[in-house]
Amino acid sequence: MMRALYSGVAGLKSHQTQMDVIGNNIANVNTYGFKSSRVTFRDVYYQTLSGASGSGTTLGGTNPSQIGYGAQISSVDVINSRSGMARTGLGSDCYISGEGYFVVEDGTNYLYTRVGAFNFDSDGYLVDGNGRKVCGAKGTNTVSTTAPEAIQIDAALNGKLNNITYGSDGVITGEDDKGTIHTIGTIGLANVPNPQGLNQEGNSYFKAVSNTGTVAYGAPSSGTVGSLVTSALETSNVDLANEFAQMITTQRGFQANSRIITVGDEMLETLINMKR
Repeated sequence: MMRALYSGVAGLKSHQTQMDVIGNNIANVNTYGFKSSRVTFRDVYYQTLSGASGSGTTLGGTNPSQIGYGAQISSVDVINSRSGMARTGLGSDCYISGEGYFVVEDGTNYLYTRVGAFNFDSDGYLVDGNGRKVCGAKGTNTVSTTAPEAIQIDAALNGKLNNITYGSDGVITGEDDKGTIHTIGTIGLANVPNPQGLNQEGNSYFKAVSNTGTVAYGAPSSGTVGSLVTSALETSNVDLANEFAQMITTQRGFQANSRIITVGDEMLETLINMKR
C-alpha cells in the first residue's frame, strides 16, 4: 500500500476535526461568555529508509532519509482571552471586568462560568439561567481555597425586599418596606491558576480537573480577580473574520488531501493495468 494513501486519510481526518471546531466557534458567535477553541496539528511517525552516518577518513557524513505518514491533531485549545461587554439593561446581570469566574453549584458539584445572568428564585436563592445556585464570598477581603456557599435571602426578608442592587465589589443589598437597607450577601469569584486546564461542560460551564491547579475563592476585586459591572454580560470572543479565514484554509487542506487519495488510486490503477 502506498504511504501517500495513509497520509491522505490522516490529513482528511485532521482537517475534518478542525472544521468541526470552526463550526462550533461560528455557531456560538452570539453565545454570552463563550470561549472559542483552536486546533493545532503535528506530524505522525516516520519510517527511516536510511539512518545518519558520521564522517570518516574517506567519506563524509550522510543525513537520515525518512518518510512520514501524514498529520494528526496535536491539541484542541480553548482561547481564554477576554471579550467585549454587552449592556443588557437588567440590573441583575453581572460582567466580570478582569480575571475570575462566577461559582455555581447544584448541591454536589461546583462549576465555573463567565456568564452572570442571575435572579432570585422563590426560596430566596440567587440562581443563574439554568437554576444553579450562585455562590458567595465569605468576606470582601478574604481569599480562601474552601468552596463558598450559595447566596440566599433570610427567610424573614424573602419576598419583602425591593430595589435589590449589585455593587462592583459583589455586595448585594435590598431595601425593605421601611426603607432600611439590608446586605444579602457578596457574590464570590474563583481565581483559576490554569484556565486552559478547565474542562468544558456545556451550558457555558467549566469544571476544575487535575491540571487546573488549586482554585481560590474571594470577593470581586480581591486577590487577582476583577470587579463587577452590573447591567452587562460578557460577549463571545469568537473572531468571525479569523474563523472564515481558517475555514477557507481548512477546506483547501481537506481538498488537497482528498486529491492525494485520488492520485494515489490512479497510480495503483496504472500499476494494475500494466499487467493486463
